[in-house]
Amino acid sequence: MPKNNNIKSVLLIGSGPIVIGQACEFDYSGTQALRSLREDGIETILINSNPATIMTDPTMADHVYLLPLNTKSLVQILKDHPQIDAVLPTMGGQTALNLCIEADEKGIWKDFNVDIIGVDIDAINITEDREQFRELMLKIGVGMAPQATATSYLKGKEIAQEFGFPLVIRASYTLGGEGASFVYKEEDFDEMLTRGLEVSPIHEVMIDKALIGWKEYELELLRDKNDNVVIICTIENMDPMGIHTGDSITLAPAMTLSDKTFQKMRDMAIHMMRSIGDFAGGCNVQFAVSPDDEEEIIAIEINPRVSRSSALASKATGYPIAKIASKLAIGYNLDELDNQITKSTSALFEPTLDYVVVKIPRWNFDKFEGSDRTLGLQMKSVGEVMAIGRSFQEALHKATQSLEIKRNGLGADGKGYKDYDTIIEKLTYASWDRVFVIYDAIAIGIPLSRIHEITKIDMWFLKQYEELFQIEREISTFKIDSIQRDLLLEAKQKGYGDRQIAHMLGCLESEVHKKRMDLNINRVFKLVDTCAAEFKALTPYYYSTFESEVEKPDGTRYVQNESIVSDKKKIIVLGSGPNRIGQGIEFDYCCVHGVLAASECGYETIMINCNPETVSTDFDIADKLYFEPVFWEHIYDIIQHEKPEGVIVQLGGQTALKLAEKLEKWGIKIMGTSFKSLDLAEDRGSFSNILKENNIPYPEFDVAESADEALAIADVLDFPILVRPSYVLGGQGMKIVINKQELESHVIDLLKSIPGNKLLLDHYLDGAIEAEADAICDADGNVHIIGIMEHIEPCGIHSGDSNALLPAFNLGDLVMQQIIDHTHTIARALHTVGLINIQFAIQDDVVYIIEANPRASRTVPFIAKAYKEPYVNYATKVMLGAKKVTDFNFNPQLEGYAIKQPVFSFNKFPNVNKQLGPEMKSTGESILFIENLKDDQFYDLYARRKMYLSK
Repeated sequence: MPKNNNIKSVLLIGSGPIVIGQACEFDYSGTQALRSLREDGIETILINSNPATIMTDPTMADHVYLLPLNTKSLVQILKDHPQIDAVLPTMGGQTALNLCIEADEKGIWKDFNVDIIGVDIDAINITEDREQFRELMLKIGVGMAPQATATSYLKGKEIAQEFGFPLVIRASYTLGGEGASFVYKEEDFDEMLTRGLEVSPIHEVMIDKALIGWKEYELELLRDKNDNVVIICTIENMDPMGIHTGDSITLAPAMTLSDKTFQKMRDMAIHMMRSIGDFAGGCNVQFAVSPDDEEEIIAIEINPRVSRSSALASKATGYPIAKIASKLAIGYNLDELDNQITKSTSALFEPTLDYVVVKIPRWNFDKFEGSDRTLGLQMKSVGEVMAIGRSFQEALHKATQSLEIKRNGLGADGKGYKDYDTIIEKLTYASWDRVFVIYDAIAIGIPLSRIHEITKIDMWFLKQYEELFQIEREISTFKIDSIQRDLLLEAKQKGYGDRQIAHMLGCLESEVHKKRMDLNINRVFKLVDTCAAEFKALTPYYYSTFESEVEKPDGTRYVQNESIVSDKKKIIVLGSGPNRIGQGIEFDYCCVHGVLAASECGYETIMINCNPETVSTDFDIADKLYFEPVFWEHIYDIIQHEKPEGVIVQLGGQTALKLAEKLEKWGIKIMGTSFKSLDLAEDRGSFSNILKENNIPYPEFDVAESADEALAIADVLDFPILVRPSYVLGGQGMKIVINKQELESHVIDLLKSIPGNKLLLDHYLDGAIEAEADAICDADGNVHIIGIMEHIEPCGIHSGDSNALLPAFNLGDLVMQQIIDHTHTIARALHTVGLINIQFAIQDDVVYIIEANPRASRTVPFIAKAYKEPYVNYATKVMLGAKKVTDFNFNPQLEGYAIKQPVFSFNKFPNVNKQLGPEMKSTGESILFIENLKDDQFYDLYARRKMYLSK
């Protein structure tokens, strides 16, 4: 059945601000769906309150509504657009589904004659209501763990008595495992049960007998109206049951599953999907498998929507699940659609992988002091990385190199744990860094059988780790001039970085790089083609690996490189790596715009990034995508291969910026602001000297490199003192101290975690107003300020955690003029070419400079959305030298004010101090438009502005 021609206008519900458990993977899904619907000439209307994403860019939908996600907003949109035929709620995570259900219960869809497509409400209700789901599974013969539903405290106690411990409590209708917990001991049960009942919107929990040590798998499915079903990807969790899939190390394809059990699991998944309702679209099914020869399969849950894993599965296979799911929702069948990668085969096929994909989550526990860092059923990670390799070992190493936690991979960097008790404890209580701790355990001689007994991780994975350690031990017996080519090639094929090999051989990273160049051990690039090279693929989506040479009949030896270099002029855009607090989806927005602008300037565009959740790593955004770690060695090899005109670093946050020094050192051109200027702004001392030369006020300061120096400075500066390390993001390590004891303790802690860092000690301007400006500057010194925002909270709360108004709401003309003058002066003094963000503290009508960042900032997407101007596009063209600031006709449009509102995920860490300070803690943001300052919401925010201020 071809497309349903009755559907001409579709409303898509987005997922709102980023929170732990629902991040930018839904931004990716929604963006794909919008692009897919527009391809078919369908009018698209989007509601989403998140200003940081590319999804809410005006170019993505015909009408974008940056409104709160509630039924009042839906009614407003449906009145404005009576032509809307259908709503697609499956692309916006649990937020979109819950809103769709609420609107259905209130009769809104019926009132406006709007169809729900892509899912049916009955299917959602069956899968979300744990009791209904259990009954259905038992009816269709699918195994479930012994479980029962409790809607009261008393009923929960009765169930626990019947089942015995350990138990699992899962709250109904929640996301990211919220309210779920493992209960090992009776004394912990009451608290966990009460919490689960409280967080469930229907005050219901399912209590399961815990399947300790069982293996966990996920299948991603698509089904069309004709009941054709394809299984796109099978994902295996390296971690056994008991750790939320969002916090698990996962891989594709499944490695430790027998073919017989795999076939059985496929049949069960298809049977489950067909049984929950008659809908066309995507579905995610999770299973547990017993770790014995029986391989008994038990269903955990089914989600009739695109899920967190479907973004990963799309990037892992090259099969764009959300794009195809939205086509199915408007009536197409799978056999009518093209495979998006080959363009010559049908979408009614199952991808085959000739590589291995590994995903590792990224946590930010350092932002939540006192948080429980052990992992369990409630998701705690803020982002993830994905890596592609020819083997599990190579992909695992590349994934660890992508994390940006100052590790060079597994082992061989001198940072592993060596204490037996620490290692055993970290393995026993699943720690966030267990991916490294397993290696450390093997290195100190703990037997694999003991590691397996503690962690229940399958022996196959542990043997892979053991092999890696054995090769490290072997290499360590050589020196750089004596290591054999075969051994060096094997280490590279197993994913070891040059830095790690240098550590083993006791030499420099550059020496290892030179050695492998001399021995012709070069990185080669392979296509992600969905079909194990059975069909020709047309999509330039690559990963790197190392291959042994093959000999041709004429005796010449070669390795096959599938990335063909064109003779066009090229620009590389460095992505921002995994999402984390302080560097989130706003940089993905910037990178996408940077790529599109470079393309408009006639360049071939090349994207390098390792984040599977984002739009920048979609295979049809840039001309070429390298899904690789944003890690020096990988980037340098790609640059050597592609030979671009230059590299854009100022759109990828601190991740890309940190590589600027290396690029400069190796003679690679940085487009826009030079490394020297970037470095000047980052080095707090040097930057303050620039301010001094230009007579710009700044808080009294000094620089310390030890606790002694800091204490001596404190004698000159008055307390309170703000302590700030250089070269950090999201206010990492910043703290306001009020006496010498606090100062000494904090400086010692900082220098332990960031050795050799220069610490800036400022006199903290108590009670000052904070404001910030973003601007574009060109090589001729023309400056255009794109926005000046005033924070509602006082100075001292990180800008990312502040509510901020655009434009400023109570700064007088004198103060505004100082902000304008200082912005122009600093942008020119730093020789900025492109974007710059400057933060100010205002006290007694004097404007002091807090810091300047000559790069894309967190606020640029917000300002672009509020003013309806593509500022990143303009800034990129300025960086490339294609345009001057004076070439643009700036025309901002905003009636009233826009408020940037931070969103927090403290509910994942119930015992953490929720007070705010100079270190950022918010995970996302929303935008709120108000007509004037009499608005009740503004009044409410303004009244509470000082409430959360902490040191």
